[in-house]
Amino acid sequence: MKKLTVSVLLLVLFACAACNQKAMPLRADTASKPEDFGGLKRYSEANQALMPPEKNEKRVVFFGNSITEGWPDAHSEFFAGKPYVNRGISGQTTPQMLVRFRQDVVALQPAAVVILAGTNDIAGNTGPTTLEAIFDNIVSMAEIARANGIRVVVSSVLPVADYPWAPGRQPAEKIIRLNAMLKAYSDSNHCVYLDYHSAMKDERNGLPVSLARDGVHPTLEGYKVMEPMVERAIGEALNGSR
Repeated sequence: MKKLTVSVLLLVLFACAACNQKAMPLRADTASKPEDFGGLKRYSEANQALMPPEKNEKRVVFFGNSITEGWPDAHSEFFAGKPYVNRGISGQTTPQMLVRFRQDVVALQPAAVVILAGTNDIAGNTGPTTLEAIFDNIVSMAEIARANGIRVVVSSVLPVADYPWAPGRQPAEKIIRLNAMLKAYSDSNHCVYLDYHSAMKDERNGLPVSLARDGVHPTLEGYKVMEPMVERAIGEALNGSR
């Protein structure tokens, strides 16, 4: 009788454990799918309020993550009086950016787009990924732009030695490899490659404190290094030399 009771108890415990194992992925899966994965709501009203470009206006959309979004806050004078439209969203990865590319870039009818993306993918913000997947997403954005007559500036990923919110991922070498892929694509596909990395890296292939206190997000001094570089790249794209 005791042996039977123990056997029944073990079967009940095993069944409960199996039920829990089946339920856990459902909860995790639900949590990994936010309502607005691509951030389409972020600029929806601003896009509707934005007038179409004037006849001779050379509108440029700056499309990216927190590095792009925070640029006007750090140095609003850079954007003042220019046909520059900022469409950065903090924390975004390339699959999220690809979801909103038509809404936040193509629909705004720019002459050119500056794409700065990929670092949050390497940090794992939306889960594990590969350099090939990141590259493919950026290429997809570039090809959508070019198919709609928009000139493309593909920015290198800025150097990072380590992410404060995701330490230990050893991003420096991954960023170098991704940038090499982006440069090769740009050189072969009439895009302008903007190499921030070479101009901003330190001996660790990261960002020095003088350009980014947290090693990721540029300070005003960091943006001042980037600004003449991006303006040259925009000029090159608009002049059709690529």
